[in-house]
Amino acid sequence: MSAQDRLTDALYGLGWSTVKKLPEPAAVRLGRTIADAAWKQRGKGVLRLESNYARVVPGASPERLAELSRAGMRSYLRYWMESFRLPAWSAERIADGFTAKDLHHLTEGMDAGRGVILALPHLANWDLAGAWVTTRLGIPFTTVAERLKPETLYDRFVAYREGLGMEVLPHSGGTAFGTLARRLRDGGLVCLVADRDLSASGVEVDFFGDTARMPAGPALLAQQTGATLLPVTLWYDDSPVMRGRVHPPVEVPESGTRAEKTSVMTQALADAFATGIADHPEDWHMLQRLWLADLEPGKGRP
Repeated sequence: MSAQDRLTDALYGLGWSTVKKLPEPAAVRLGRTIADAAWKQRGKGVLRLESNYARVVPGASPERLAELSRAGMRSYLRYWMESFRLPAWSAERIADGFTAKDLHHLTEGMDAGRGVILALPHLANWDLAGAWVTTRLGIPFTTVAERLKPETLYDRFVAYREGLGMEVLPHSGGTAFGTLARRLRDGGLVCLVADRDLSASGVEVDFFGDTARMPAGPALLAQQTGATLLPVTLWYDDSPVMRGRVHPPVEVPESGTRAEKTSVMTQALADAFATGIADHPEDWHMLQRLWLADLEPGKGRP
């Protein structure tokens, strides 16, 4: 393990061991202090966040984008402070920490016994939403985690999410899709973060007026298993309670090839994600390149 990997692992370990012991007001203040310090440094992540927000809020002035990126960093650090503290939260605190609109789409889908896929963008705190599903609703689910480096950091994330009641599969290795399909055929729940896929298998979508790639997995799983595919968006307000919305099901088109159906369904997911992101851009934690025009000059629209 390199020195950088050891440092990264140690910092995350410090977060989970120390931050979770802080009183909640102190953790909130710490998160805001770190966020503001990072924002003032104007590093690559903050600049990329502003660049992404410029697509979400077209015509925004530099001052408005700076305000958004500051709020975005505070939201991002709120996510981390909550995530570090979640293992120490009581079941009651988790149950009271989130509320969702149109939850009937999820409960009706589960009652139908065909399995449900929840697809989310990087909005607010998807780990808290997942912990709420397992705690408040009592529904276990399966998800996928990208293999992080160092391996010890990946192991920390897996242990953390499994401690919240999630079954976590590694993204690499080629077996995740089959396992997810089996869980769905058994009437289970699968939750996937699905707003960024830079691999060759990513599906091109129109996203805020330009081309991006999103994963094909949610649409393919729905086609193959008959499971209900539901977009979910999350956001924060000024309260300690995170908010969310379960959007109406994304239907499988009646005609077309598998690739054509996947394209239509993934575009529908992108449109639902865009609705939530446009309403709460500061809670979209996308500090990386996303649009093809930013990745490959000449690929985006002129």
